[in-house]
Amino acid sequence: MNRKPIHTDKAPKAIGSYSQAIRTGETVYLSGQIPLDPATMKLVDGSIEQQIERVFENLRAVAEAAGGSLANVAKLTVYLTDLVNFPHVNEVMARFFDEPYPARAAIGVASLPLGVSVEIDAILVLDPE
Repeated sequence: MNRKPIHTDKAPKAIGSYSQAIRTGETVYLSGQIPLDPATMKLVDGSIEQQIERVFENLRAVAEAAGGSLANVAKLTVYLTDLVNFPHVNEVMARFFDEPYPARAAIGVASLPLGVSVEIDAILVLDPE
């Protein structure tokens, strides 16, 4: 299997032994993004909506580095430390995606890296090269 790592400075650098994304064929697996500002590598200090927006901006940057866009997202997985924030995910997501929306799962978790409230990963399917 041919695996190609994807990297962009427009999204936070990996904090650990993983890639921002891996492309295999037309499928790109994006690692989870948290609300880190890639310019400062500091967490967004703001509302949950601002944090979710930063996460989608980070995902968009990695998708573009892979040769696609958020329109290529087939599946999202949303991790929240409090599912009461799920309506905020829907609100922000509607600003980043058009119908047909990607498939999605939302999972309540006890904790996330750096103590954040939200992390989202994605799977893209690109057009054949």
